[in-house]
Amino acid sequence: MAMNVILLERVSKLGNMGEVVTVKEGYARNYLLPQKKALWASKANVDAFEAQKANLEARNEETKQEAQALAEQLEGQQFVVIRAASDGGALYGSVSTRDVAEAAQEQGFDVDRRQVALGAPIKDLGLHKATVTLHPEVEVEIELNVARSPEEAELQKQGKSIQELAAEEEAAAEFEIQELFDDIGAAQLDETETEVEQRTDQPAVQEKSDLQD
Repeated sequence: MAMNVILLERVSKLGNMGEVVTVKEGYARNYLLPQKKALWASKANVDAFEAQKANLEARNEETKQEAQALAEQLEGQQFVVIRAASDGGALYGSVSTRDVAEAAQEQGFDVDRRQVALGAPIKDLGLHKATVTLHPEVEVEIELNVARSPEEAELQKQGKSIQELAAEEEAAAEFEIQELFDDIGAAQLDETETEVEQRTDQPAVQEKSDLQD
């Protein structure tokens, strides 16, 4: 069943403030009306909106400018989220919109989790994008640096992936093992050379003793 509503603000893919649009009743009753994004388009409500239109538009412009000012500060920001994960980079859980909002709030930005949208659930370490809708007409993209430690986050910020970090750690471990084997081999070689020298010297000593006799 459909119903007509008058929009009190711009709603993406639906319309702008003041427009009367037709939507499914469930969408209107469960989202638009409770969120005060629209009113049932009765004659009384339409007349009331027209009477308050100038004030509503002025208020909308004011909040839009405030949102744009915040958007300029948020644009390009990267927020670190520390999570436990496997060596392969898979998170033990996921990063939610609440986590994103809290990470922004810790840096002093007034962001609500309901303003955050993720393109897909974040279940891996690395850099991820999120969209923050600060106003019906103002959106900004931020970046999330999901890592197991601040040190790892700093390396990812420099452009290194978890796979590259793992490869570097593995290469370093192999190098240390090889150095250990090299040291052991060198020590064994020294011992062998010493034994050979000792065996070579013994006949000469014995021969000198025979000559003296």
